Amino acid sequence: MHINVLDPGASPLDYYGFELRRLREAAGLTQRQLGEVINYTGSLVGQIETARKVPTQEFSERVDAALGTDGLLSRLVTLVLRSQLPAWFRQVAELEARATHISSFQTHLVLGLLQTPAYARGVLGALDRNDLDDRTAVRLARQRVFEKQEPPVFWAVLSEAALHLEIGDNKVMREQLHHLLSFENDPLVNIQILPFSAGPHAGLQGAFDLYRFESDPAIVYTETYGSGYPTANPQTVNDCSLRYDHLRAAALSLRDSAKLMRRVMEERYGEQLDSSGDPVA
Repeated sequence: MHINVLDPGASPLDYYGFELRRLREAAGLTQRQLGEVINYTGSLVGQIETARKVPTQEFSERVDAALGTDGLLSRLVTLVLRSQLPAWFRQVAELEARATHISSFQTHLVLGLLQTPAYARGVLGALDRNDLDDRTAVRLARQRVFEKQEPPVFWAVLSEAALHLEIGDNKVMREQLHHLLSFENDPLVNIQILPFSAGPHAGLQGAFDLYRFESDPAIVYTETYGSGYPTANPQTVNDCSLRYDHLRAAALSLRDSAKLMRRVMEERYGEQLDSSGDPVA
């Protein structure tokens, strides 16, 4: 697509590219010159200006700082990244952004809001490696809900299977478990592990998420291949709320969950940790 025919009303991505070009030209810089200032290639600047590449939060922040745009692109990139999610999943991203409380149960994977870049790439690239960098950036952008002025209270119950299913190599899994442990002292992000020893449990029917809001009704979200199913049906919400209470009760305590994650890191992924949970030099 030629930049001269880029329609800023076509999509948030097109609008971002249009604004980036407008701001760059107003500053009297070529694509190459702007790239040099922000430590990116001029080619990447051109790809983003022509809506052929998805911008990242870091790219946006650097351009804002370089051009003195008062955070314009940093604010806009949130909409751009959300627009790049699969159509059926965009509503979920909006729920995540608005929720005051999020409760998640996962059967075999670390959920997207807690994934590291390498782990996310491994999950997203299992069957399709096209545009993998952009798709990974889009997924990771959802994690900015934890950086809001008033972030949600987040509770995750993960099956122990999520610790043992190897996504990528040992290094990827070590980094992922380190990331989970980094929330250990964060009162707003709580992670419990449902151990294999729990046996039959209230989540045998599959993964689900619960979103609660300041004034709107709570919503339960489940998904299958390529489809998501949010519902505010009171009976479903009450049923899943009860299931989640039972899952939390069956799961290990927060402290014991952290101990299990450290043990798996050492025994399965080959990392020795000291008493504080840091890698041994």
